[in-house]
Amino acid sequence: MNNKMYETLEFNKVLGILEEYALCERVKSKIRNLEPYLSESEVKRHLNETTEAKLIMEHYGTPPLSAMNDLDKFLVLADKGTLLMPEQLSNIAQFFASCRRLKAYLKKAEGSFTAVASYGKSIYDLSNVEDEINGSVRGSQLVDSSSPLLNDIRRKISSTEVQVKSKLDSLLRNNKIWFSEGFVSIRNGHYTLPVKREYKNQVSGSVVDMSQSGSTYFIEPSAVRKMHEELGILHIEEENEVRRILYVLTALVEEHLPLIHINIEAMESLDFIFSKAKLSIAMKAVPLPVSSERKIVIKAGRHPLLKAETIVPLDFHIGGGGGGYKGIIITGPNTGGKTVALKTIGLLSLMAQSGLHVPAETGCFTMNSYVLCDIGDGQSITENLSTFSSHMTNIIKILQLADEDSLVLLDELGSGTDPAEGMGLAVAILEELIGKNCLFVATTHYPEIKEFAKSVPGLINARMGFDLQSLLPLYKLEIGEAGESCALYIARCLGLPMKMIERASLAAYGDRTTAFVENSNNIGTPPKEMKKREMPDKRIRKQDIKNTRNNPRSMRFNKGDSVMVYPQKMIGIVYQKANEKGEIGVQMKNKKLLINHKRLKLHVPASELYPEDYDFSIIFETVENRKKRHQMERKHDPQTIIETSD
Repeated sequence: MNNKMYETLEFNKVLGILEEYALCERVKSKIRNLEPYLSESEVKRHLNETTEAKLIMEHYGTPPLSAMNDLDKFLVLADKGTLLMPEQLSNIAQFFASCRRLKAYLKKAEGSFTAVASYGKSIYDLSNVEDEINGSVRGSQLVDSSSPLLNDIRRKISSTEVQVKSKLDSLLRNNKIWFSEGFVSIRNGHYTLPVKREYKNQVSGSVVDMSQSGSTYFIEPSAVRKMHEELGILHIEEENEVRRILYVLTALVEEHLPLIHINIEAMESLDFIFSKAKLSIAMKAVPLPVSSERKIVIKAGRHPLLKAETIVPLDFHIGGGGGGYKGIIITGPNTGGKTVALKTIGLLSLMAQSGLHVPAETGCFTMNSYVLCDIGDGQSITENLSTFSSHMTNIIKILQLADEDSLVLLDELGSGTDPAEGMGLAVAILEELIGKNCLFVATTHYPEIKEFAKSVPGLINARMGFDLQSLLPLYKLEIGEAGESCALYIARCLGLPMKMIERASLAAYGDRTTAFVENSNNIGTPPKEMKKREMPDKRIRKQDIKNTRNNPRSMRFNKGDSVMVYPQKMIGIVYQKANEKGEIGVQMKNKKLLINHKRLKLHVPASELYPEDYDFSIIFETVENRKKRHQMERKHDPQTIIETSD
């Protein structure tokens, strides 16, 4: 339930931003699971730590914290006696360096910021272990100076390698014709010379490898074989000495494991504290007191997820002794900022009680056992919940959990159902909350709820400001005054005729004339008075259905129509109208066929393909027949014969 409420109020998004400022993975996980503290002293301690960390950063800059990546894994290996590699030891040494720098950083602040600076005293100085590691390890290698023996072995290895190369270079220079290349090659760990196949017997030694073509033999000369064997022995001695040194360094780390774990805890605690300080600086937030007194005051509060330069700050107060009200009913037009106001109140309360600074000028918050809310329509297809069902499901859970130490936020109370029943439910819910003696804020559009708030002690009306001139919401909460929906006024200003406004007022309020209708009479003719649009005259044309008996389907195909022939699904052109059998002449692929009209479907009519009075003989007759026809049109010639094929 809590997690759902936190998501509704977007507390999880604030924690997501806070998480980005943390370096350690364990701290990130802690932030993801952060919830408001229930102990007043614990809240004050965390708030004080956040405040001091912010001041330290403003005075001394960003703290030198360590991400400690994989550090736990390395320490587990050391605890089990597993040999640590140079890279792992180097990582541990870097952590020791971060601890040393962080201790020095906090020492500067000891005089002024004792709560956070005191963490520096719990950080152990492990410079001696750091120096031992750094004296032997550079990156992923042990340096020659790690021990006199290692230095001596590596010096001998270097000297022997120089002798080997010198001997091989001498052979290359003195017998160039024997070799296919002018350089020494290392094959299978051996120093070899690239000898041409025809000279392989000229070089005394062992064949180590051969080129893919077989033209070159890689031979290790006998003169360097003994030196290579010496190198092998030296490398074994080097490896043994390296392992000995690594075991010594691993044992040194293992010996200091308890102190290292204490330093890790201090580093994680400081990472968490300074993450909150970084968030406070980024949000331009301030520390506001949190107490058990049932009172919330917010002066110029801002929703932390909205751009500061585009929002109107929220002023809000509820509770307190001396007859202070415990319930606020907010009314006003849609998009006026009611929901944002609710979320801001809830989110800032959660932040303050979690030890975070709040984006506001001044104020104070109360300790809440629960911050309960029903905001948004909450429709669910998967759970088959309508808007009303969702609201009621949430509200029932809220009423079960709410007590005198709870803060309850309800949006659009009683909406999503029949207005009369919704209003009745809203009144019943408000009375139940009053009986539980909790702090609550609810938004509504029901005018009866406004009257209810006026008549019940401990309740007060509030509204979101609205500019009647510009028709724009002011997003400013005004406590003590009931709001209006402004619907009739806005409709009139936008051009709805006055007679419709009056009819709407009569239907809504009966004989009572609202202030907005009276104001509407003073508006005059709105600049956007609704009038008949100057649009082209559009009329619906009914389909002209002809008598199918007098116009059979076969006669609807005309010469020149493009048709689809089934079942072949081939395109053809009508060259002859239907005969008495319903057969239509269709030309396909230079062939003229008679096809039953039932197998044809009009593809494109001839009127869309050809101009009027088009001579179809161009398509359907041969050039010779066309010439004969033109001659016959000029004069009759009994010798001229025109042949056509059906």
